[in-house]
Amino acid sequence: MTNNIYILIIAAFLDYLIGDPWDWPHPVQVMGWVISRLTKFFLHLCQNSLTQRLAGIVLGIILIIGSGLVGFLMIQIARWVHPLLGIAINSILLASCFAGKSLRVAAEAVLQPLTVGDLEKARKILSNYVGRDTQNLSQAEILRAVLETVAENATDGVMAPLFYAIVGVFIPVVGPTPLALAYKASSTLDSMVGYREAPYTYLGWFCARLEDCLTWLPCRLTVVTLALLSGKPMHIWQICRRDAINDPSPNSGWSECAYAAFLGVQMGGTNWYRGVAKYKPLLGDAIYAITATSIQNALQLTRYCFLLWLGIAIAIFLMLPNR
Repeated sequence: MTNNIYILIIAAFLDYLIGDPWDWPHPVQVMGWVISRLTKFFLHLCQNSLTQRLAGIVLGIILIIGSGLVGFLMIQIARWVHPLLGIAINSILLASCFAGKSLRVAAEAVLQPLTVGDLEKARKILSNYVGRDTQNLSQAEILRAVLETVAENATDGVMAPLFYAIVGVFIPVVGPTPLALAYKASSTLDSMVGYREAPYTYLGWFCARLEDCLTWLPCRLTVVTLALLSGKPMHIWQICRRDAINDPSPNSGWSECAYAAFLGVQMGGTNWYRGVAKYKPLLGDAIYAITATSIQNALQLTRYCFLLWLGIAIAIFLMLPNR
């Protein structure tokens, strides 16, 4: 268990300092490749709603358990070669599950051309990170899109993987990395096949519901953490209870609403997807306009939450009698 807490700390530093370099292989790329191949196979094989639902369950089980198991075996083999290699592989794999720096880099990549008035370039870069149509977005809409992305991904990209890694720290045989990889597989499945639209209506239902369940607790803990950091916990909670429940997602609405309430801005509204308008419930009160500073503050809040959870995990570890 002692090595587990050290690995968690090393991984946190690696994500902060290095992140996910574009030219490095990444576990999510492997997960995406497997999901793509299996999805095509199951859609070809299964021609009705029932068989596609069953295939979705199989797809989820294979990817989630398989990702954790492959990570576990890689770590064990590395440890067999040399204990230090085991620590290195363990730490690198775990760092790849945290998207803290990647989220900062993505947000800043859009903000840089936006601050000099290059809307066209900002729209083009933004299209790499969001599903909505970006070609006609105004500056205010671009800023809202970036802040919504930062707030939503703070939970499933940063805090939820950290939550499962912390749980794994206190399970000696498993450790932090396999659990974090398993959650990352669930999140990747949801982003690739967890849609209500064809052809994933039935195939993706299990993966979408499972990801909702796995993210529910870390999302609520993130909201509570933000509420406590604000110094006005009841205010944040009341706004979330008022607005977040109107969002069709059981998690992203809460995450976005907590950030909106903390920053005093409003998220939600009309977005366009492949030319079709979709309305998202308004979250928070528009006390201030969304600015580049709002986005930087949101990124800083995520960093504070991450460090606070990491510190709590270390404190609990130090208090254990037989660590």
